[in-house]
Amino acid sequence: MPGMPSSLLFACSENSVRSPMAEALAKRLYGQAVYIDSVGVRAREVDGFAVSALDELGIDVHRHHAKTFDDVDPSSFDRIVTLSPEAHHRALEFTRGTAAEVEYWPMTDPSAVEGTREARLDAYRRVRDQILARLKARFGNPAGPSP
Repeated sequence: MPGMPSSLLFACSENSVRSPMAEALAKRLYGQAVYIDSVGVRAREVDGFAVSALDELGIDVHRHHAKTFDDVDPSSFDRIVTLSPEAHHRALEFTRGTAAEVEYWPMTDPSAVEGTREARLDAYRRVRDQILARLKARFGNPAGPSP
């Protein structure tokens, strides 16, 4: 797989929506070949709409345990993908003195969308699909089944 690191960390603001979605999707695609984890600047329980959006693809994140940057060792990762501006700034500080590469994939926070349940869930689906497309564009399609 082109440019695939041996260890990959996804980061967003609260480790409750974007980074757990990215972690789960990446594990589905590349989990046999890569160590994958996620963190947030702050830790908050996984968002129910994120759970629902991933459930639609048969991916279970009900047991996701939110973590912060303080819960992981920066030297454990080859690449950190940040999904929010706040996480990007924190990741750059976090990786000072390490060989980890930091990439910024800005993703809209779907939890900011208001409206009906279906309108809100559609926002989460869009972010899920954007992350999935970005993963495949950046790291290629895996050999096995994918979401």
